[in-house]
Amino acid sequence: MIKHTFTILIIFLLNINLFGQTTDSIKSEGITSPLHQANIGKITFMGNAIPMDEYREIDFLKTIELTDSTDFNIRTYLGNSLTGYLHMLAPGLSVKELNQKGNYQFSFYIDDSLIYKENLNPRAGTDESKITRTVFRVPLISTSKEDSWGRFLWNRFMMNGGQEALSGGSHFLKIEIRPYINANELKVGEVIASGQIQLIRPQKNINEKQIAVQSINPGSGWKISTDEFDVQKIRSLNQKIAEDAFKNITSIVVIKNGKLLIEEYFNGANRNTLHDTRSVGKSFTSALMGLAIDDGYVESVNQTLKDFYDLTKFKNYSSKKDSVTLKSLLTMSSGFDGSDDNPDSPGNEEKMYPTSNWVKFTLDLPMDNTKIIGKNWDYFTAGVIVLGHILQKNVPGGLEKYANRKLFEPLGITQYEWQYTPQNVVNTAGSVQMNSLDYAKFGLLYENKGMWNGKEILTKSWVKSTFTKYLTLPDNQFNYGYLFWNKTFNINGKDCETFFSTGNGGSKIYVFTNQPLVVIITATAFNKPFQHIQVDRIMQNYILPAVIR
Repeated sequence: MIKHTFTILIIFLLNINLFGQTTDSIKSEGITSPLHQANIGKITFMGNAIPMDEYREIDFLKTIELTDSTDFNIRTYLGNSLTGYLHMLAPGLSVKELNQKGNYQFSFYIDDSLIYKENLNPRAGTDESKITRTVFRVPLISTSKEDSWGRFLWNRFMMNGGQEALSGGSHFLKIEIRPYINANELKVGEVIASGQIQLIRPQKNINEKQIAVQSINPGSGWKISTDEFDVQKIRSLNQKIAEDAFKNITSIVVIKNGKLLIEEYFNGANRNTLHDTRSVGKSFTSALMGLAIDDGYVESVNQTLKDFYDLTKFKNYSSKKDSVTLKSLLTMSSGFDGSDDNPDSPGNEEKMYPTSNWVKFTLDLPMDNTKIIGKNWDYFTAGVIVLGHILQKNVPGGLEKYANRKLFEPLGITQYEWQYTPQNVVNTAGSVQMNSLDYAKFGLLYENKGMWNGKEILTKSWVKSTFTKYLTLPDNQFNYGYLFWNKTFNINGKDCETFFSTGNGGSKIYVFTNQPLVVIITATAFNKPFQHIQVDRIMQNYILPAVIR
């Protein structure tokens, strides 16, 4: 009797801890129907969303064809609510804490290979649904754009390998769901639901010419490399591009040991195409600043804005604005209240473009008192416009002529196009357009530590300063130099560090520090969520494994 009473007391205390003051305020739906009872722990699949009271086992799809007009939904039958499962992982937390720190973990498998795993953001789904629901439906693909976290989850799966894995033909998709909680440490529970379906994707008519490694035609101006590379890897990559698993890719160029190893064009581009690489052009601004400092037209990166402007004549003047250095503008750490990653930011680039004077727009901005100059990174295009204006005022003949004389002519770059600011100054924030082989010349200049054909174009010290990791970005995936990004790929256990230029659409100039490689990728996936992720996958899974032996 004492033992029985003690057990009841323990259960009562656990319920108080889980449910707050009363268990009545937090009851799950339980088992909702005989169909539910028969399918606990199953993820079922359907095309169009069928209401739950009309859903029958005969509606459970085993196969579905994915086309542009496909709707694709899952309905999941659980033995407990999410909050109940989370309580099993962390019995010491309140209901509110459980819902704030946990959610479902989804794992996506294609043909028995794990492609993508995600701990769904705790904010996905309402607290009420987490507490009560034991059956839920979410759309993965919705032609009506139904608002749901499921659609965004599916898109992330597709961007992170799903699109690549789901080539034309038949595949098996398996989804597993587990509960997870991240309170001081990550805890993941056992599988609470799983399901499998055959996916059929229409095959594109791909011919051998689209897959074959493209020959390097005469007249490139480059010495041709005789180094071996994994031809099959590049063939596989070409097939993925042809199948549109990698979208909007227009060119790939690989320079190894200073020689042209791979040169390929896609989607209508060719050797003469001038590519709109957007913010790749910021790295050219970095080079031009190095040239101006070497020539004595700018004293050093430690000069401040007050050396070039009477800042009291601009709005929101503060002494902090006087302290903004060229170095902080080169490293995206100037402290202005401007962030291109935040559409509501006063200094977001989209608010700059409609104005009649981009420099005034920038210098009128207030400073952000939460930022320390030189310490807090925030992507800020408008600051690079100011760098360009400073160069325009200080180099002889203006920046356009200076760039041609000091950078492009020495590199043999003759076909290029600038965009311009409203003041008809070259747009140093991006979109200097040239062909892929000329972008490769710029990359090789840095690979050669500023030397070109035995002549110093950029000083070795400037290249070293540029390729210094001054700041680690908030997501810890990248570092930042002087208008160059930095990351490290790992290929077969070997770290391959690169500083690189990148622009909207997915265009890149990769310069490797511990491999004799320069890689150019141009793409036109402007404003697409997959634009950068797919290029990372191209590098990680195809190009680098093909050329690093």
